[in-house]
Amino acid sequence: MSEIPLARSHPKELLKREIGPTGLAISIVNLTIGTGIFTLPALAAENLGAAAILCFFVCGIVIFLIALCFAEVGSKVQISGGSYVYIEDAFGPYAGFLANIIYLASCVFADSAGAKVLATILLYFLPFKDGILYQDSIYILLFSGLAYINIRGTRQGLRLIYLTSAAKLIPLILLIVLGARHVQISNLHWSHIPSLHEIGEGTMILFFAFTGIEVAVSNGGEFKNPSRTVPIGIIAGIISVLVIYLLIQIVSQGILGAALPQFKEAPLAEVANRAIGWSGLFLISFGMFFSILGSVSGEVLGSSRMLFAGARDGIYPHLLFKTHKKFFTPYWSVLVYCAADLCMSLIGNFKQLILLASTAILLVYLGVVWAAWKIKLNKKRRAEKGFSMPGGWVIPLLTTLIIFWLLFQLSLMEIYGTLAFLAISSLIYLGIFLYKKGKKPGS
Repeated sequence: MSEIPLARSHPKELLKREIGPTGLAISIVNLTIGTGIFTLPALAAENLGAAAILCFFVCGIVIFLIALCFAEVGSKVQISGGSYVYIEDAFGPYAGFLANIIYLASCVFADSAGAKVLATILLYFLPFKDGILYQDSIYILLFSGLAYINIRGTRQGLRLIYLTSAAKLIPLILLIVLGARHVQISNLHWSHIPSLHEIGEGTMILFFAFTGIEVAVSNGGEFKNPSRTVPIGIIAGIISVLVIYLLIQIVSQGILGAALPQFKEAPLAEVANRAIGWSGLFLISFGMFFSILGSVSGEVLGSSRMLFAGARDGIYPHLLFKTHKKFFTPYWSVLVYCAADLCMSLIGNFKQLILLASTAILLVYLGVVWAAWKIKLNKKRRAEKGFSMPGGWVIPLLTTLIIFWLLFQLSLMEIYGTLAFLAISSLIYLGIFLYKKGKKPGS
């Protein structure tokens, strides 16, 4: 597989460039603020109490440093594929393949988990509350609907993201504003100074709630002026997410205090109930529904482009590289990705696989950080037009050390599970390589 030069677009990608800085920033906010925010405060406070706010700052710093690396590489890559393309360009097809398959696996499993929660919310308010048939019908309607919208055009997919972003952010902002009046300062006092290990464990729990960049930048072939769109969109999106998360944690801790960990399943519902009243439960349920819908729709928009990019580079069948003659969207990639989401939703519980895939995302981030580092060490690439992070190689080095520190917080079983997933993926790559090598030219 030939190297893909940076700072140019791919001549075979027939995609419309319709995503600007605002669209990318909103996409990051939408993809990052997902289901996790509605359980996040209780999980963070379980072991650290009010001191859990430290973990939010650590996560914010880590994801901001990672975002700078994404901005550096992303502003110089003008084709679809996001982290997969960045890593492949820097380290070759094998590393790119691992990045692609790990990324897709984590997204599919996360989508299926989100769909299950979405079905649970709907069935709670609908008259028929039980039955696998009703749940399966919701999955089919959800993913067939998202496939239809995204095939009709990227603009339609973005419109859905804008609508769902507003629908989930408005309840959260109202909760912050109305809940601030009920915050008791005494509930924000730290009971102890947490150790570095406690902060590390808490940060690992929270880190998945800060992911989303890798999905949003997958639409590289549809960015208007990538050298400007990518850095501005990424930085604005990450700062917005961090501010919202910090305010929600402060309000939740300030209202519930030491009782916060007791409401693990729906801490924000309890906060809303105390701050707003009976309507608070409906408000948060409404926000949770659209939060999940927005996250899954954003995943379909971004992750289907990873299939598209993989097909472009020969990883997947060429059929997935085809674009619609009228809408100029990768319709086969959208269909296949939505079908994978649907299958995973129908099969059952993939909680452990989601955990393994989420952990592996840190490895994808590490690959992007090293790709940015490689640019810094290459004079020609360093001089290319696009965003250049300050400090030279210092930020990639610092980010690498922090990511390794986070990975060392995992248990041995989680580490073995991640290594097993990478080993299986490597065997798949080896099989594809041997198949292509044994195939006669022109056959």
